[in-house]
Amino acid sequence: MLDKNALIDLYRRRARRYDVTANLYHLIGFRESAYRRAAVRALSLRTGDSVIEIGCGTGLNFPLLERAIGTTGRLVGVDLTDAMLDRARDRVTREGWTNVDLVREDAARFRVPANAGGVISTFALTLVPEYDRVIAAAAAALAPGRRFVLLDLKRPSRAPEALVWLMAWLTRPFGVTLDIADRHPWESLARHLRLCSFEEFYFGFAYLAVGERR
Repeated sequence: MLDKNALIDLYRRRARRYDVTANLYHLIGFRESAYRRAAVRALSLRTGDSVIEIGCGTGLNFPLLERAIGTTGRLVGVDLTDAMLDRARDRVTREGWTNVDLVREDAARFRVPANAGGVISTFALTLVPEYDRVIAAAAAALAPGRRFVLLDLKRPSRAPEALVWLMAWLTRPFGVTLDIADRHPWESLARHLRLCSFEEFYFGFAYLAVGERR
């Protein structure tokens, strides 16, 4: 398991080619872009909403989120690694978005703005040891009826051990190890919010969980 400094170093090295390497998983049938689209749809965002992305990385979800909230909405992207945020900033500048704030912060210390219209984290929160604290704080900040959507990797309950080890090897370049994959952030989501849905993808190696503030 990598500590936070090692994780920063890892993603600094991967930042420039992150988008390309992440998309290579399509070659083994892992439909990452489709899973991301499903996650953003599950937020049920409306024009003018404010949305926070925890672990935004290079901003791969930004085009989807921007289409959902429009120019009158607000998007806050939070990430631990400066190099990843530099790539996200390049994307924002290239697209001409003027409603995006990028924040370099540890997710466990970030304060989600009150009455947020939605919170999303994709393939990031499992890497945060304090994920329960992150979810609890975000849940308290959400406006009533609004959602926290979590898309991430996990260890499947039913899969051949050889396949589990293969996936661990394939995802290790992104800091994912078997001990991290054994974490269950969706249980925290169910504890702090009303769990609306839980869906597994790719033989149970990925999941989409949706929590809504009562």
